[in-house]
Amino acid sequence: MTPHRTEIGRDLARIAVFAALIVVLGTVTIPIPGGVPITAQTLGVMLAGAVLGPRRAPLAVALVLVLAAVGLPVLAGGRGGLGVLVGPTAGYLIGWVFGAIVIGLIVHADRITWWRTALGVVAGGIAVVYAFGIPVQALVLGMDLAPTALSSLAFLPGDVLKVAAATALVVALRRAYPPAFAARSATTAPARAV
Repeated sequence: MTPHRTEIGRDLARIAVFAALIVVLGTVTIPIPGGVPITAQTLGVMLAGAVLGPRRAPLAVALVLVLAAVGLPVLAGGRGGLGVLVGPTAGYLIGWVFGAIVIGLIVHADRITWWRTALGVVAGGIAVVYAFGIPVQALVLGMDLAPTALSSLAFLPGDVLKVAAATALVVALRRAYPPAFAARSATTAPARAV
């Protein structure tokens, strides 16, 4: 096998592993009024963005969304089918893709540090996901934007805990097993956890 094909195989394996992680983290959910359950799936998105980087992470998220669209029960609470892509959670799901990109861009902009990881996860995993999710949820439920945004504050404490968990896991993984991280270009500084 050529080195290029080997690297493609590794990338596909990483993408598949993180897609599976996102699915598994959705198996534990806490339903709340308003149609958007509390789940750990966003932790999977945060980890994918931080570990896989801005090119591979959105592919892992997109794989989960494609599997959901064809009807597989891969989303929180065993949901799947095209209905989830037009329901109250649709904006959050789309936000996952863009959030993973933003996380990867920030975390992999230079060497991987705890503060860069935390910043990337907050920016992409919370701000970007909410920026897509809240307006779509308001539209689908026929609510005003302000009350929808206010109701989304119920998710913030859990999301802050996910940021802390993602940051700790990424830093520990970087120290323990650097090959888990996506290959970096020669023009980028070597990745080190600090």
